[in-house]
Formats: sequence, C-alpha cells, structure tokens
Amino acid sequence: MQTALTRLVGVRHPIVQTGMGWVAGPRLVSATANAGALGILASATMTVDQLRTAVREVKSRTSEPFGVNLRADAGDAGDRVRIIIDEGVKVASFALAPSRELIAELKEAGVVVVPSIGARRHAEKVAAWGADAVIVQGGEGGGHTGDVATTVLLPQVVDAVDIPVVAAGGFHDGRGLVAALAYGAAGIAMGTRFLLTSDSTVPDAVKARYLAATVKDVTVTTAVDGLPHRMLRTDLVTSLENAGRTRTLARAVRHAAAFRTLSGLSWRQMVREGLAMKHGKELAWSQVLLAANTPMLLKASMVEGRTDLGIMASGQVAGVIEDLPSCKELVDRVLAEADAVLMRLQAQGTLPTPG
Repeated sequence: MQTALTRLVGVRHPIVQTGMGWVAGPRLVSATANAGALGILASATMTVDQLRTAVREVKSRTSEPFGVNLRADAGDAGDRVRIIIDEGVKVASFALAPSRELIAELKEAGVVVVPSIGARRHAEKVAAWGADAVIVQGGEGGGHTGDVATTVLLPQVVDAVDIPVVAAGGFHDGRGLVAALAYGAAGIAMGTRFLLTSDSTVPDAVKARYLAATVKDVTVTTAVDGLPHRMLRTDLVTSLENAGRTRTLARAVRHAAAFRTLSGLSWRQMVREGLAMKHGKELAWSQVLLAANTPMLLKASMVEGRTDLGIMASGQVAGVIEDLPSCKELVDRVLAEADAVLMRLQAQGTLPTPG
C-alpha cells in the first residue's frame, strides 16, 4: 500500500511506530522497520552517547529506514541532531515543534522532518517552517494528550496543510487505517499497539496489566506532571491524585535528581530546559518541577516492571487489545484487514471497482 508517507520516507507500508520513552528501543524499532513500517527510536531518555550507540544498534539489525524522536527543547538537541545527520538516520521526529533553524539544518542534510502535533495551528506553523510531514495525535492517544478527538482534529489538519499527515490516537487495526486514509491521512501511527507486541522489551507483568485493562481503565490525569497525561488507572495514579502539594513536590525533587543522573545533564542544563518548557507551555514553576516525575515513573514500570511504583502511559485502544503479536505479524494483519475492508466496500458498491 503506497501513500505519500511511504514515498516520502521509503518504507513499504503507511504505518508508524511512535517514539515511546523506555519502550521504543533498538529491538522494537528494528523489528518494526524489518516489517516494512517506520520505527521511531525514543531518545529523550538516553544520553547523547547512548543515542549514538542505539542508532548504530538499529543499523546493525536492519537496512530499512527508521527515525529518531527528539525533544526540541532539550539543551543538547543540537548534538542529537548531529548524530542523526552523521549516522544517516532517515527521519527526525519531534514531540515539540522544532525551530525553523533546526528544521532547515536537518532538511539540508537530507533528513525528513516529522513533528508530532496536537492542534491545527501547530501543524500550520511547522508546515510553514518547512516540516515534511506531521503526526497528528487526537485525545485518544497515550501519554501527554489533548482533548480533541482524532476524528475531529485529523480532518482539520488535513484541510489546513499541504504536507502528508499521519493520524495517531485510537488506531490499532486495518479498519482504522482505512478510516484514516478516508479522512485524507497518508498513514497511521500507533504507540500502545506496538508496545503490546512480542518484540517490545516491556516486562511481561506490565504487558499483562495492559491486556487486562478495559477502555474504562484508561484515564487522563494531571497528577503526574501538571499536564493532561493519558495512562492506565492504577492505585499509584489514585494516590498521586490524592497526595498533598508538599508531598507531591518532594517526590518531584527526588525524581529530578534521579533524572539528572540518568540523562547526564547538569543542573544548569535542566534549569535551562525547564525555562524553555515553562515558556513554551506557560507552566508554573511547580509544574516544571513535577515534569521530572514522568521519565522516572515510566522507567519504573516499562523497564523495571514495577506496576506498583510506576505509571503506564496508554492510549484508549489498550482496552480493546487482546494479544501480543510480533511486529511483522501486527503489520501484516493490519494490511490484510485493510484490504478486506476495501474489498467488502467494493462488493457492497460503496467504492468503485478499480479499472
């Protein structure tokens, strides 16, 4: 199935595996790439040296195109961009809008720039700055999310920009792919569905919690870092919501110190990143400090398997996912389902017969 997305990035199928922190490592990304989809390596939870090592590991596992997801507001974003360019990575993905200068630098080096956005105006901005495509996540998506449903946001963005649009938030099967294409998207991006594959390194106990979840077990909370965050409802989430301000901030300070050690950033760099975050989202300083909760609480579950101590970011689709296929099995299934849907519509006379 060829679309503007597959032609732009050189993959065989219009499916993207999103850059999930602690989840989208070399094994998952390379398995996705070998299945013919676009795998995106998550770099925000890596040091610069770890990123270079991870990129080289992906390259040793696959010769297919893949991408790297970056935090545009990170103090060392320039160093990470240089790795992408030097190592010949095909796609640079951004959770926050990159600057016009960063986009220009990447494009000059032949890297495809694909920011993720959650509002029409953001898509218009990055498109005007030269982005090659955008990933549009509706409110159904996991992690930090907005409150506009994909079915409302997606057509708005498709109508607003003239670059390929990839739909995210609520997708997990071939029916969703056909629906996204009908809206005018060039493909779909999935996070939770790829997290729940046999190629994902997420511990089995954590995967079991996702598989056991119903749609109503997926909630949106601001208790983790002050921003709307979609995740599984657990006792920990409830306790965070009920915790007092002093206790919550004390926990955030501990996590900030732990994340500084993990990321290799100095306190000065973390303050600089906090200033950028505060300015970009108009956050209070307490919210900036609370943001340190996210990477460490995610690490506890996604790496250490501590469902009692960690959070589990999740799209609403977790409530309808029931198995753990390999990435190849998943991609093949989605495409087969999409073909079946299209054939059924043609048989019903809903679509014209080709030729």
